[in-house]
Amino acid sequence: MAQRLVVPEAMGPATTLLFNDWYPAMRSEALRGKTLAKQQIMGIPLVLGRRADGKLFAMRDACPHRGIPLSCGWFDGKDVTCKYHGWGFEPVTGQCSAIPSLTGHDTLDCSRIFATAFPCEERDGYAWVYFPEPGSGRVMDRTSLPAVPEVPKFGGRFRSAHLTAELPCNVDHGIIGLMDPAHGPFVHQSWWWRSRASIHEKEKHFEPIPQGFRMASHKPSGNSAPYKLLGVYGEPITTTIDFVLPNRRYETIRCGEKWFASLTTVTPTAPNACRIDVAAAWNIFYSVPFVKAIAMFFGKRFVEQDQVTMIQQAEGLRYDPTLMLIDDADRPAKWYFALKQARLDSARTGEPPRHPMDGPVTLHWRS
Repeated sequence: MAQRLVVPEAMGPATTLLFNDWYPAMRSEALRGKTLAKQQIMGIPLVLGRRADGKLFAMRDACPHRGIPLSCGWFDGKDVTCKYHGWGFEPVTGQCSAIPSLTGHDTLDCSRIFATAFPCEERDGYAWVYFPEPGSGRVMDRTSLPAVPEVPKFGGRFRSAHLTAELPCNVDHGIIGLMDPAHGPFVHQSWWWRSRASIHEKEKHFEPIPQGFRMASHKPSGNSAPYKLLGVYGEPITTTIDFVLPNRRYETIRCGEKWFASLTTVTPTAPNACRIDVAAAWNIFYSVPFVKAIAMFFGKRFVEQDQVTMIQQAEGLRYDPTLMLIDDADRPAKWYFALKQARLDSARTGEPPRHPMDGPVTLHWRS
């Protein structure tokens, strides 16, 4: 039975963001030498770079003196220097290291001044940035932060690849599109994936996990050509899919000793824009020539199909249509909104978040 969405504010032009967590800011390969890179995440302007010792950093792109973007200045591998008055900042902590205008008559201790710096770590080819709740002050104890997300791996010998696409929608629309199980035969219909003629009823088992839910290990859909290719190994094929707040979809495919794993994220960049990033690792067909180029070609096509659909959806959302979620295909979207609300309520009350799932659930849909 169809029902009206119970959180309409989350589906409008803006959405409530989840802080106190890690988000991928950009590909880390772009941060080299003395380059300063600009990026906007969570609506916050960032400047990112890599120190001479290899450590990544991320700062708010604004000098605390007069607000000019620090990205307009210089970086010598150690300190970021503001273009306006030459103030220097150690970029990992944000601590001010120099104010050239000070004289021996001044008593100001510049080391007590800090630009805003965010914890920043490199994983799977991305610069991950931790965003504390606005107004909570500097992150003093970085050892207590949650682990930086990364692609699951099941051996040291694997290939990897990355894909990205900008989406003209708020992060909620991007995420529920990411977890939507019914759009495949329509958005991704093609000879190498699925067709409308291949639609059939499916039964999947879900279970609660901390901050998310899991589509339990199962035999993958028989109407997806890539899965059929794994039949050459003669081993049972299983797939497990996890969704974890704030924005992460993990997929693991196992076929004996062969495996494929991916981490897909949808990251808010501006109030009505987000970015999808896919990081994947695998040892399937490891010795086959050009396998990475082939995977990148089809993966790019796959992500572009989602991107085009979200662009088209954005056109319809301009007119504020009435929206709905239905059972069972939209149940994961409902869980997402409930998990998000529970986390927001927990941050406000200090009580542990209440999971919307009481236990395992079996869902049915056609795709």
